[in-house]
Amino acid sequence: MKLAVSGKGGVGKTTVTALLAQVYADAGRDVLAVDADPAPCLAEALGFPRELRAQLSPISEMDALIEERTGAKPGTVGGFFTLNPRVDDLPDRFSVLHRGVRLLEMGAVDMGGSGCICPESAMLHTLFTHLLFRKDDILLLDMYAGVEHLGRATVDFVDAMLVVVEPSRRSLTTAAQIKKLAADIGLKRLWLVGNKIRGEEDSAFLKQETPGIPILGFLPAHPGVQDADRLGIAVHDHVPLLREAAQQMTQTLSERLQQDKTS
Repeated sequence: MKLAVSGKGGVGKTTVTALLAQVYADAGRDVLAVDADPAPCLAEALGFPRELRAQLSPISEMDALIEERTGAKPGTVGGFFTLNPRVDDLPDRFSVLHRGVRLLEMGAVDMGGSGCICPESAMLHTLFTHLLFRKDDILLLDMYAGVEHLGRATVDFVDAMLVVVEPSRRSLTTAAQIKKLAADIGLKRLWLVGNKIRGEEDSAFLKQETPGIPILGFLPAHPGVQDADRLGIAVHDHVPLLREAAQQMTQTLSERLQQDKTS
């Protein structure tokens, strides 16, 4: 199963990704979690020990590796470089494993305007495509708001995109934009995840105002999320209420995907 998780900055998509990753791992699934956010922080949300976090580095910042594989220095403009560099060894070589979750930090490239092609973007695009073609049991992609990494050639390999929102119109506006971008490339399996829900009024608001995206489930607001971050431990362990909600979400997702396949 391959899931992309997106949403407006600050809505808690990394928390959602971490919860789902650990739930799947605890169920005995082989999990590869990919942090594709410009400011990677999935390792902290998963409670990776400091020594393992020290071994992580975003692929997009590995200048020597990018030059070796593409034939051009990162940051350069013009000239020739390989558009399809070798990347098949990168997920295993540069990921770390903790409690059944293998984590890879991909990072992001500031494109500097549409149509920019540079060694860094070529490397990340090829790596992203490779990840979608791998036969991982569970692949979770923690993305920033949008579908920039996805394309028509790879969208069929994504089982679903989860769009994380909080009960605010701004996050729903971003969700509507993500829905449009997803539709442009043919990605139709989108579900909304309501996060930071304080009560029935918040969940009712999202049900009423959803931009045509079916709701997968809700995660309650809980001060333990901030406590876990300060303590450097996984939200999954520190807040049982969120863990249970995430477990229910994985069950619902499995049921809905099965319904889609049989309908």
